[in-house]
Amino acid sequence: MKAGNKTLGPRLRVVLDTNVAIGPGQVDLLEAIAETGSISKAGRSMGMSYRRAWLLVQRMNSHFQAPLVETAKGGSSGGGARLTALGQDIATCYRQMEARAADVLAPEMERLRGLLASNMESRADDEEGAASP
Repeated sequence: MKAGNKTLGPRLRVVLDTNVAIGPGQVDLLEAIAETGSISKAGRSMGMSYRRAWLLVQRMNSHFQAPLVETAKGGSSGGGARLTALGQDIATCYRQMEARAADVLAPEMERLRGLLASNMESRADDEEGAASP
């Protein structure tokens, strides 16, 4: 369940090598690119500048054996971006890891939620209600 820019539950960041990690923001960006066909539209949908989105894509592309995102220049065809098979595989693998982590950690998450101050639930409900149209 998302609450603003925060996901309730464990947030998984996978460190693959020195200075190489994949986390929820990067995977959200990959999925948004797959959905929109554009780095700029994907970035905008996440409240991120085109420059930030482009730099994240470049970094991810440089860390793996092949690019995760391929781009086409503008012009008559309009340009755009798409996930490669490797990019889709990385996103799928990450989401599977995230789901497994959530399942394994569910008892501890409930234990910690039970230790929250009693007004935290009402605050979360208020914030959810304020975000609803």
